[in-house]
Order: sequence, then C-alpha cells, then structure tokens
Amino acid sequence: MLSAMIAVVGRPNVGKSSLVNALVGQKVSIVSHKPQTTRHQIQGVVHDPRGQLVFVDTPGIHGDGKRELNRMMNEAAYSAFEGVDVVLFVVDANRWTDEDQQVLSRLKGLQTPVGLVMNKIDRMDDKARLLPTLQRLQALHDFAFIVPVSALRRVQLDALENELFSRAVEGPAFYPEDMVVGHDQRFALAELIREKVVRNLHQEMPYATAVGIERWEVEGRLDRVHAVIWVEREGQKGIVIGDKGQQLRKIGEAARREWERTTDRKLFLQLWCKVKENWSDDLRALGQFGLRPGGD
Repeated sequence: MLSAMIAVVGRPNVGKSSLVNALVGQKVSIVSHKPQTTRHQIQGVVHDPRGQLVFVDTPGIHGDGKRELNRMMNEAAYSAFEGVDVVLFVVDANRWTDEDQQVLSRLKGLQTPVGLVMNKIDRMDDKARLLPTLQRLQALHDFAFIVPVSALRRVQLDALENELFSRAVEGPAFYPEDMVVGHDQRFALAELIREKVVRNLHQEMPYATAVGIERWEVEGRLDRVHAVIWVEREGQKGIVIGDKGQQLRKIGEAARREWERTTDRKLFLQLWCKVKENWSDDLRALGQFGLRPGGD
C-alpha cells in the first residue's frame, strides 16, 4: 500500500483549507475569507485504491508577529515541514506577495520535495496569463512539480493527486479506512462554532476569538454541549451576543444545523460568550485553549 504525509503551507487566504477539503471530499478545515482562520495543524485523509494521502493543513504564514498568537501560528506552520513526504506550497495564481516570498525562503533549504500548487486559476480573467505566470513561478525554485488548480471548481485535483501518489512510499496506512479527519469531535465542533463566529460577524470582529468546549454529554443520538466563545474585550462580547442575544443564537443555530447534517446526530448546543483580556498575547491562555504545544 502506498501512503504519504503531505504538509500544505502558504500565506493566508490562498485557499489551503479549501484545497484540503476538496481533496478529502468533505469539510476538514474551517473556511472563511478572513486571513488566519486556520490556527492548528489539521489532518485530512484521502482513501484511494492506490493507498492513502494524509494532508496536514497549516495556519497561514504571515509577517505580522507582534502577538503570541501570530508567532504560535507561524511556528505551527513551520513545524509541519518536519517528518512529511511532500510539502505543498499553495499560492494564489493571481497574486504574488512579500508573504509568499517569505514562505518560499523557508522552503529553500528543505530536503523534502516541494510541489507548487497555483490555486484559483478559475479567477483569471485572461487565461493567456496562466502560462507566463507558471513560467515566472517555476524560475523561483526547483519545485518537484507545479500543478495549476481551482479548489473551488475542483479543476486539476486528479492531476495533483497523481503527482502526490507518484511520491508516496510503500507502508502501512496512517489511519483506518473509515476515518477522514485526524482530530476528535470536541475539536471539530469548537472549530465549527468559531467558523460561524467569523462568518456571521465579518468585519465587525477581529479574528482573535477562541472557542472552548466546557461540557459534552451523550444521550443516545443526542449530544448536549456547553461551549464558550472567548473574546478579549467587553465591547467584543456585546458584538458576539448581539441585541437581546440574537447574534449568539444565530451563531449557535448555524453550527447546530451543520453539525447535525454532517454527523447525523442531534445537537443541543448551549453557547456563552466570556471575556479574557488579551488572551491572544498570553501564553498560558493559548495553552488553555489548545492553541500551542502543551496546551490542554
């Protein structure tokens, strides 16, 4: 059996999580248009007659390292380079930035094969730009392969999988056949709730919110869950809760509907919003929220 562990890296908002979700065939990582949505190394598994591909979706690597949360996310992304068979460097085919260059500079010394994935080719107004863009990026590094794709439209994903399986090695599977995500249900639900916070509040809130599962009880096919959305200031708490609790109910309802649809289980979700000042710059708080190595 062939298997490969693949780190998916790149700056924020190039579509890493969308790519992993498309390859796996279901949501593994939360997705939004806000940068730095993914904070953890999240694993998704592709099962194929040829074998198994395990994708490690990483936080977007960015230059702003002023807060402990920013530094922690960069550390998580860079640590994913270790012990993998292939590194996928994902870029936006329509835009190259200083942050892309920063990621590339960290990849240059790797012995691990690095493949370049040019995502969002469906957004190219002029398709004649594709070849010159490919040639320009090809000159930047000795990439093992380059594949232009659209994760959104599922264009060229088969070609990408073929490239990856060509670099897989013989060995046992990493995960059983019925497992497509490498994290537990508590983590998955906390991330789902955080996604609904990000999506519902758009520009009203910074990305510095965290979700903690306080209690989880199972009653047959019903999950009873108490969860807390953590923010950094009282003003943010008011935004999350909304007028007469309307926003908090909307977030909880969206999370509940998606959870029930994807798990085929009923969910009773009780949400609170609490303040922990400057948690994104507090190592102890980051550990409590499971946002750094050694965190609970």
